[in-house]
Amino acid sequence: MQEFIYYNASGLDFPISEKIFVTTNIDEVKNKNFLISNSNDINCELVASEIDFYIKNSQDNLSDKIKNVSELYEIAATKYDFALDVSDNLEISNELLLITNTKEQYKDFILGVEPNDFEVFNIQENILKSISGTIGNFQVIVDSDGKDVPLNVSQIVYFDYKDKQRAGIYNPNLSSIDEVLETLKNNINSYSYKKFTTYDANICQYDERRVEICSACVSVCPSVAITKDDKRKKLVFSNVDCTACGECISVCPSGSLDSANTNRDALFELSHFYKNKHPLIIPSKMNISNLEVSLKQNIFPFAVDGEIFDEATLLTLLQISGSQIIYFSDSISIGTKESIAILNDVYQKRFGVDAILLATSKEELQEAIKAVDFVENSYFNFNQKGLKKREVFSFRLQKIVANDDLGVVKTSKFVHYGTVTVNDANCTLCMACVGACNVDAIFANEADFTLRVNPSLCTACGYCEVSCPEKDCLTIQRDEIQLQPMWFKENILAKDKLFACVECGKEFATTKAIEKIATLMAPIFAKVSETKKRTLYCCEDCKAKIMIKQGLLDA
Repeated sequence: MQEFIYYNASGLDFPISEKIFVTTNIDEVKNKNFLISNSNDINCELVASEIDFYIKNSQDNLSDKIKNVSELYEIAATKYDFALDVSDNLEISNELLLITNTKEQYKDFILGVEPNDFEVFNIQENILKSISGTIGNFQVIVDSDGKDVPLNVSQIVYFDYKDKQRAGIYNPNLSSIDEVLETLKNNINSYSYKKFTTYDANICQYDERRVEICSACVSVCPSVAITKDDKRKKLVFSNVDCTACGECISVCPSGSLDSANTNRDALFELSHFYKNKHPLIIPSKMNISNLEVSLKQNIFPFAVDGEIFDEATLLTLLQISGSQIIYFSDSISIGTKESIAILNDVYQKRFGVDAILLATSKEELQEAIKAVDFVENSYFNFNQKGLKKREVFSFRLQKIVANDDLGVVKTSKFVHYGTVTVNDANCTLCMACVGACNVDAIFANEADFTLRVNPSLCTACGYCEVSCPEKDCLTIQRDEIQLQPMWFKENILAKDKLFACVECGKEFATTKAIEKIATLMAPIFAKVSETKKRTLYCCEDCKAKIMIKQGLLDA
């Protein structure tokens, strides 16, 4: 397979790298496969439409333009190398369920159906009880004279459908009957889909927790791609229903969800192409093929699949580029929007400018292009591979704060930060909070028997609060980022010393834990015997020994 091809359909007025095969004739390459192309007309693994967008609109000088076109191919190849979005196919039969509310809806649809196109079942919406399964294998339950009757179909046409998006269910009211029929037929001929997200249950803040702390991904998902099993406390994924919008990735607090197409490690690698350039982020849903806008020098497109950016990946791109970012999207994901607000607040406090210029229209894009600039002293980079999302953001934000106190940044509905505080007098260092924290914000230091927290890693999920067995002990000050040095350091929450067994002298528990147990149990044990009471202050081995000895004396 050849790597790069440029289909020169409209005429290219400057030379490009010899590594890129240029053709003006589709026929000469119709039996060849390429890795990256600028056109859908070429057989290739990945189409990079941003190449033509850049060539058509950029005001870079000729030498930079030649270099940057080659880099756009390299960027696309890097995306391809990192991609984990495995394709799959489904067999779709012609069994079709039509759900209507009126006779007119039924007649209008059936008029467009050719004989032998589909095996059509029709029901009224008022007898529908439930729909489960996925495209190609829907299980529909209808009420027939008080009895549940199952129907198995491959696709569904549902007039007035108002629930979450689901692959294989189509509402003609949102498009047209002709468009729906064309889609239904195309699905029968060939239906393929991709896995757009990856998932790490180990740091998920919903998975197997006793109480529901977080299910942000479920609440923002526009389809049924992510649902939750409340009984088992497990997320349930339906790859076939995923729309690749990126909403779930942008709001995931711990980073357990990531893009299979362009994950965080890929975004880090891609950011290096934008050093000393003005990144122009363009999600794949934005049609830029006919967009004409003058790109001043050093503006370089960054095309991504979905609204997958969060505060950590945005800050990475900001610091490596050393520039403000233009984000061009007409319907930005809630997590990305909140991340932009956080970073703009941070940059205003440190540099006096917004970090990210958001443009939702061509007019706003033109204004952002005029305004975008480099941010003096903002460049910073380090090897962040293998670090968790919160660790990356903490390290990068700490560089901005340095030794100053820049005040407080408030967080919002989905992107949460917080500061854990502990009442040392009530804490027994049982470490329940440590076990509850799966982002390692709270941890124990065995060297000095302290309970510690790194506030910058805390997602303010509250599971440590729920897990703490003591009253008036652990609390969280939610939804704020403290831009001062101590917010990024290990803070001591509570401290204790080890208690030595009164029999053998072995240290076996914290003093506070023993004192708490003794306070509760000593009056009860004293009624039995002083020996029984003494066991409260003994290690496991000595506890058994003195009870056996007392038993022999009593005998």
